[in-house]
Amino acid sequence: MNTPAITDVERAALQRKTLRILTSGQIIGAAALASAVTVGAYVVQEILGDTTPWGGIATATVTVGTAVMAQVLSRIMMRRGRRPGLQLGYLLATVGAVIAAFGAQLSVLPLFLVGLFLFGNGQASNLLARYAATDLAVPEQRGQAMSRIVFASTFGAVFGPLLISPAEVAGQEWFGWHKYTGPWVFSACVLLLAFVNTAVRLRPDPLVVAGGISEKGSVKLPSIREALTVVVATPKGRLALASMVISQSVMVAVMTMTPVHMKLHGHETLSQFVISLHIAGMYAFSPFVGRYSDKRGTVRAVLLGSGILVASTILSALSGEAAIVLFPALWLLGIGWNFGLIGGSAMLLESVPDDKRVTVQGSADLMMSFCGGLAGLSSGFIRRAVGYHMLSAVATVLAGALLVSAFYSFRRWQLQSETM
Repeated sequence: MNTPAITDVERAALQRKTLRILTSGQIIGAAALASAVTVGAYVVQEILGDTTPWGGIATATVTVGTAVMAQVLSRIMMRRGRRPGLQLGYLLATVGAVIAAFGAQLSVLPLFLVGLFLFGNGQASNLLARYAATDLAVPEQRGQAMSRIVFASTFGAVFGPLLISPAEVAGQEWFGWHKYTGPWVFSACVLLLAFVNTAVRLRPDPLVVAGGISEKGSVKLPSIREALTVVVATPKGRLALASMVISQSVMVAVMTMTPVHMKLHGHETLSQFVISLHIAGMYAFSPFVGRYSDKRGTVRAVLLGSGILVASTILSALSGEAAIVLFPALWLLGIGWNFGLIGGSAMLLESVPDDKRVTVQGSADLMMSFCGGLAGLSSGFIRRAVGYHMLSAVATVLAGALLVSAFYSFRRWQLQSETM
């Protein structure tokens, strides 16, 4: 599609405006997602019993919904632009939160899971927003632009879980709802605000201005398999995908079972604070991570992130019944995930042609979220079978594999630089 040329000054001004709008939506969306997902396992336990191994199915369903819809929304963006894709994602997430609220209120697990699947659209939109931040950015500032959007999630994601108790109390005392219904209704209201923010304010569309959309019928969109083939065609692409997938899987598996583990040992009231600190680690250091990735290189960022993930999972494996150890463990888990996500995502942009970026982004996010969903689902069974400490040990092995791969790639990159 032909787009009118704009000057560098106009492009920079539009980029600043786009970042402000995306930042607002990210804060709102993160608050909704963090507050509701924190109690997802509790709803499953209320329906199936505290000892059920299916506690991870709540997070798994959200992440599978995120995986599927990341691909769908990215294809809509490739045809029509960022705004239609993002606003559809937030709207479907709003509907999903309402359905999940009914499922929690009526204690109907299938209805609750349908709601969670649609709720995953909110996470898909939040993830794809980080790519929207790079549409108008110059190549050497893509990491910083992406990190600004991820950082914006800090405010919503940290304070979101802290609103769980007020939402529960308000629902019970004002409306006579079930204890865990209130957080989902709160999330629906907040996600609706994210939809309005995107639909009204994200004009002009950054991807349209950047000339990154394809007219219907002009270009055949690649399949998921074809898009992933482009990703794994280069060593950097393979490491980028591995970083995103492993970081997400390790983070989801350990994070999902931490509240369950704490509840079983009498620390349920502390779990929301542990998750808040974890989410602070996930997002608060994003500006530093983005600058580090741009200045020191994406391979170094992935290498550092995988090392932090190893340290965090070792701590969680050694925590036992001591809830205090889980505070630094989950904080480091969030920081390691941040390095893996931003470093891997920026590396992905480096490793593929510009005309394939949008579809490749959706396919990479699909793999990342799908594997995270499998990790979340299996985490409950692993914890039930061999304990939380062994679940953390498995996560350590996965993070260690990424660390070895990143170190090998870093050494190869160093040798190539020395011979040039």
